[in-house]
Amino acid sequence: MSSATTSTSPGVTGRDSRRWLALGLIAAAQFMVIMDTSIIGVALPEMQHDLDFTPEGLSWVFNAYVVAFGGLLLLGGRLSDLFGARRIFATGWAILTAGSLAAGLANNVPVELVGRALQGAGSALIAPAALTLLFTIFGGTPKELTRALALYGAAAPAGGTAGVFLGGLLTQYASWPWVFFINLPLAAVVLAVTPSVMPTGTTRRGSLDLAGAVTVTAGLAAIVFAIVRAPQQGWTSTGTLIAGLGGIALLGLFAAGQARREQPLVRLAIFKTPNLAGANAAQFFLGAAWIPMFFFVNLYLQQVLGLGAFASGAALLPLTLTIMVGMVSVAPRLIARFGPKTMTVAGLATLAGGLVWLSFLRPTGTFWVDVLPATLVTAAGMAMAFIPSLGLALSSVPPQEAGLAAGIVNTNYQIGSAIGLAAMTAVAAAAGAPGVSGLTDGFSAGFLGAASIAAVGALIAVLCLRTPQAAASDQTAGESVAG
Repeated sequence: MSSATTSTSPGVTGRDSRRWLALGLIAAAQFMVIMDTSIIGVALPEMQHDLDFTPEGLSWVFNAYVVAFGGLLLLGGRLSDLFGARRIFATGWAILTAGSLAAGLANNVPVELVGRALQGAGSALIAPAALTLLFTIFGGTPKELTRALALYGAAAPAGGTAGVFLGGLLTQYASWPWVFFINLPLAAVVLAVTPSVMPTGTTRRGSLDLAGAVTVTAGLAAIVFAIVRAPQQGWTSTGTLIAGLGGIALLGLFAAGQARREQPLVRLAIFKTPNLAGANAAQFFLGAAWIPMFFFVNLYLQQVLGLGAFASGAALLPLTLTIMVGMVSVAPRLIARFGPKTMTVAGLATLAGGLVWLSFLRPTGTFWVDVLPATLVTAAGMAMAFIPSLGLALSSVPPQEAGLAAGIVNTNYQIGSAIGLAAMTAVAAAAGAPGVSGLTDGFSAGFLGAASIAAVGALIAVLCLRTPQAAASDQTAGESVAG
């Protein structure tokens, strides 16, 4: 049987300024993880020219990161629980730094893709460890936890928009390697400051299920690979089917093995925890609806309205600011008043309404009429739903499994994002046609499909989520009966 050893730095979890500096580092982690998915977009043409990428291979500059990130999140969460969140957080930043350096210095395609995969692997360690540290530092006070989650959540849209800005700026005035080198100074600061402001956390003595880790990582990576490949190769192509069905088979093998192990990588009974499954479903559908919206709005701004990459990034600033203000200032108050379930449902429903509004965009439209009002509604929905569903997912498990819960919720959001984007890209392609009018028809269909996804998420949240008090009472009653 495993035992736990708690070694938490006393000053960090007390009421002092170091806790908020720690939160700044955690938010920086979220900012970096999201920025690294968006910053390369503008740089891709120059990378293709300098490194001799084929048009088909160029997409793997993005996909190599996503596959590694999505495939390794569960392992990152488990490592955080076993070896301490601070240690895994710092290790992830070190790997991300190495990957950024390799990607920036690459002079051929294989080295570039290895560098991007290393960036994804580092991010897969950082993301669950960062959430575990956040919960360790602020989990004792619900009001402060909500505020901390709000700041953490607001870092994501900031990272996405900053990636578009910085990608264009660095590519135009420096060169494409700087979209990777920009990570290095921030990583150096985080690695230098982390030991003095982050709690060591809880480590657990026990064996790491390496066979399970390899199986689930390969299974998730295969599924993500199939999803990101499908829009180009076809959903029924041999390669897509082999990767997708192989990934599902590996996950089934993983689940069967976990049920038999004394110290599994993922305790399957964790999914019976009240609210965990419902909160993860909400995060899954939130990612599946939100990422296609962001993707299609950007394409509409550039391909229909004729804005450049930098100008389209500027056009997304109102959306970004609305999310940040909503998450930091508005959502915590609404959660305190109405509860996390109500806000999750309302947020997903609002997101669905904004996406329906976006579906009415016109080939001869304008930013002020066709884009701005509807995107502000979607931003409000995202701000309302993200924080309470994330908080429910993390608070539903005991502290010693916080890393695992963080890995699960991150995995659900990322897998949802990949599935949603791939599926809605296929919908848009089927409904669209060449020319501005055809593109607009495709985007409209994609927005309606994403609205349906958000609506399904809201319905599942209604059916599956309970207030924390009710969930706790049910769990206590069950333990009393069992006793």
